[in-house]
Amino acid sequence: MIRLPHAPRGLRWFPYFTSGLLLFTGGCSSFNRAWKTAETERVESHSLAGRWEGTWRSTHNGHHDTLRGLFTLPTNAVCEARFHARYSKWGMSLSFSYSVPLQLDGTNGSYRFQGQADLGWYAGGVYRYEGTVSGTNFFSTYESQYDKGEFHLQRAAPRP
Repeated sequence: MIRLPHAPRGLRWFPYFTSGLLLFTGGCSSFNRAWKTAETERVESHSLAGRWEGTWRSTHNGHHDTLRGLFTLPTNAVCEARFHARYSKWGMSLSFSYSVPLQLDGTNGSYRFQGQADLGWYAGGVYRYEGTVSGTNFFSTYESQYDKGEFHLQRAAPRP
């Protein structure tokens, strides 16, 4: 870790903050590239695969913001879900991306799922997800040691 031995006491946190910020934002550009690429891919209306967008909300502290999801076709009933979340507060906006393998149960556009991912100590550790997908609506609860909340997504409309 970078040390600022002569930094004023109030600024000694800065290297830790910038390191954490890089960890949060490192996957965003690859997510954005994949999001744009997926825009041109044709997906079946009953498939979970493709682009989804909506919101997340913490039921623990009320924080909320936008959320996008990219889902791959399931293999062996496991779907790779990639999420890109935004968090804005006090005039600052952070965004970060992460992946969660979701175990699916169901077919033809109606699924129940569950999964978990370790987002690292800086993001709250292990998060557990469970929810449903029906048609164009995706609903999930999430829970970690320090937070719990909900995702509400709908299939992203293609751009004209």
